[in-house]
Amino acid sequence: MGEVDAAFIQDPPHRPKLSTIQAEGIPIIDLSPITNHRVSDPSAIEGLVKEIGSACNEWGFFQVTNHGVPLTLRQNIEKASKLFFAQSAEEKRKVSRNESSPAGYYDTEHTKNVRDWKEVFDFLAKEPTFIPVTSDEHDDRVNQWTNQSPEYPLNFRVVTQEYIQEMEKLSFKILELIALSLGLEAKRFEEFFIKDQTSFIRLNHYPPCPYPDLALGVGRHKDPGALTILAQDEVGGLEVRRKADQEWIRVKPTPDAYIINIGDTVQVPV
Repeated sequence: MGEVDAAFIQDPPHRPKLSTIQAEGIPIIDLSPITNHRVSDPSAIEGLVKEIGSACNEWGFFQVTNHGVPLTLRQNIEKASKLFFAQSAEEKRKVSRNESSPAGYYDTEHTKNVRDWKEVFDFLAKEPTFIPVTSDEHDDRVNQWTNQSPEYPLNFRVVTQEYIQEMEKLSFKILELIALSLGLEAKRFEEFFIKDQTSFIRLNHYPPCPYPDLALGVGRHKDPGALTILAQDEVGGLEVRRKADQEWIRVKPTPDAYIINIGDTVQVPV
C-alpha cells in the first residue's frame, strides 16, 4: 500500500475530519454481576439488564468491562496478529481467501464501493461452516467453508481457536442480557446461533496512510450480524455516529474493555 490511488479516496462529505469530537456518555457496563460467580446479587443483575437495555435503545453499542475473558488470550491473539501482518505481502497471500471459502487473508475489501485502507484475516468460528447454495427452502444443497492457517506464526490456529471460544461465551452472555431486557427468557436467542451460524473472527491491520485526510481504514457502515465484539487497541480510531445530532464521534479506548455493537439482525424498529 503505497501512495493513495483513486480507489481509496472517500467522497468529500465522508472524508476523515482532522479534529473529531471525542465521545461522551457512551455506556461502559460492568459485567461482574454475571461473571463473578462468588457473588450472586439478583438486584445487581436486574440493574445490569436495565443498563444493557438502555444502551441498546439509546446508543446501539456499549463497552463492557469485567467480562471474564482472560487477558492472556487477548494478548496472545494480538501478538499472533502482529506477527502475521508483519510478513511480506508474498507470504500473506499464500493464505488468501478464494472462491470456495471467504476465510483467510484479504487486502482489497471495499465499503460502499470505496477501497478500505486495511488488511484483514478472517477465521471461521465453526469448521466446517455450511452455507445454503440458494435461498430456496426446498434446495438442500450447501457449500462447505473451511479455514486456512498461515505457516507463521506456528501457533496461529490454536491461539485463534482458544480466543474464539471465549468470544462465543461472551456473546451468549450478552445475548441473554439483551433477551432479558426485552422481557424474554434468557435463552430465547440461543437456538438461532447454537447449531447454524456463520460467526467468524476478523483480525484487522491498518498500515500507516500517507494521506489520512482522504482515506479510511473502514468506511461508514452498519454490521449485518447479531453482535460484533470489538477489541480496540490503544491507538483507537473507531468513530460512531451519534443518534442525537448525526455527528461522528471518536470512541476513546478503555483498557481491557470490549466494544459491543448491536447488528442489524438484533435491532428491531420500535
